Amino acid sequence: MILLISDLHLEEERPDITRALLHFLAARASQAEALYILGDFFEAWIGDDAMTPFQRSITQALRLLSDGGTQIYLMHGNRDFMIGAEFCRQAGCTLLTDPSLVQLYGEPVLLMHGDSLCTQDAAYMRLRRWLRNPLTLWVLRHLPLATRQKLARKLRQESRMQTRMKASEITDVTQDEVPRIMAASGVKTLIHGHTHRPAIHPLQINGNAAQRIVLGDWDKQGWALQVDASGFHQAPFELA
Repeated sequence: MILLISDLHLEEERPDITRALLHFLAARASQAEALYILGDFFEAWIGDDAMTPFQRSITQALRLLSDGGTQIYLMHGNRDFMIGAEFCRQAGCTLLTDPSLVQLYGEPVLLMHGDSLCTQDAAYMRLRRWLRNPLTLWVLRHLPLATRQKLARKLRQESRMQTRMKASEITDVTQDEVPRIMAASGVKTLIHGHTHRPAIHPLQINGNAAQRIVLGDWDKQGWALQVDASGFHQAPFELA
């Protein structure tokens, strides 16, 4: 089996989510061929050189899983897009580009974090382009640690405030963008996170049956999508 998760938003202030993740890695994920983490694994990441003891403990848990034979793939989210090569080396995971086309049990599947599909949110899309610019990333990584911490807090506060103020359809994916990118990639299955609205949406792409699977966020409960020879299965589970 293959497992996919996203939007855990790990932080020291949520030990319940951390405990659930550690149990998930040791029990369920250790039986999987591969684990895909599709972004916002951490609530914030200001650079591999600034890993806290808490973040290092998560890194070590991933490494243990990787050493046990489960392949781990990680994609940037809008909260942790500064995760770099050093984290991946220590965690034993492979960094994926967004989007990525992968084969899951013989089927080509498009994986995304999902924020780039929210094209109606023009202000966010402008900020995303600026933050993901290689020059911007280089500058951010070379800022003093205290400056990065202050900037991360500011961006998180503004993001939460803007999300509360925006209409729900603005913060969801743009419906026309989904079939466009799926058709361009030649897939009938798209899997993404970001919106915190877990569901499986049936679609039609060029007259053919297709589906968009939205991964659930970990908050009041955890979510995991299991892919095996029988298909795609997503279900919540208790964090305790």
